Amino acid sequence: MALPQILPSPSSSSFTHKPNLNPSNFFLIPQSNHPHCQFAPQSLLQRRRRRNSNTIRCSASSFPEKHHTGSPNSDDVVELPLFPLPLVLFPGAILPLQIFEFRYRIMMHTLLQTDLRFGVIYSDSATGTADVGCVGEVVKHERLVDDRFFLICKGQERFRVNKLVRSKPYLVAEVTWLEDRPSANGEDDVEGLANEVESYMKDVIRLSNRLNGKPEKDATDLRRNLFPTPFSFFVGSTFEGAPREQQALLELEDTAMRLKREKETLRNTLNYLTAASAVKDVFPSS
Repeated sequence: MALPQILPSPSSSSFTHKPNLNPSNFFLIPQSNHPHCQFAPQSLLQRRRRRNSNTIRCSASSFPEKHHTGSPNSDDVVELPLFPLPLVLFPGAILPLQIFEFRYRIMMHTLLQTDLRFGVIYSDSATGTADVGCVGEVVKHERLVDDRFFLICKGQERFRVNKLVRSKPYLVAEVTWLEDRPSANGEDDVEGLANEVESYMKDVIRLSNRLNGKPEKDATDLRRNLFPTPFSFFVGSTFEGAPREQQALLELEDTAMRLKREKETLRNTLNYLTAASAVKDVFPSS
């Protein structure tokens, strides 16, 4: 079931670019001229937080934790406010936002009096609005004098939209929770796959640094003691600039399949970088 397209098309200059192979950009938050919000730079939020001691601070899960506890049951059906955006949020990922459109400011006022959770769901002019998204939990916020909000959100559970409950003043949908299922054949070595994916990521970072004239230092421990499932979400979150591929990864309910797809993407990227590095060696000035 696909939701109706409800957003103007995102700024093409911000969201139609090819994935950036520079590893320093793998972990950046994209910027946008989105009509409903902006993706606020961390430095701006930090400066504003220093000026305002009333910013709410809430605990939340993060990538370095091995697993989440107290996750909702996949059979639960709940109502969730939705925020369609031209990006994909993964469990554990951080998303800074600036909220300024009226209907989403109304949503924020409601959330701040309830559980601080809303659904981030991918939407673009070509594919419409997806039916699988990720809960964003507000972990820090600041309300400005003009009623705009600066937020820091953290990805939590994935969900699937069953039906829309209402569309005004903002979208609210009935959703069920998604969890990864065991692999169909039960023979996939997800731990081995995760290690292979990490190895490819390190090689991509090393070659990207070389092509960009940076020191070819070995990447540090990218897994950070993560189990394969949260690590697969972390890897997907680094594919900045390729939201449709990210959405496909988010929708998979099999950790091994997600890791295999990420491995293939990284292997293709590595092949491209290897060829580009060879060309640079032959034609240093190119």
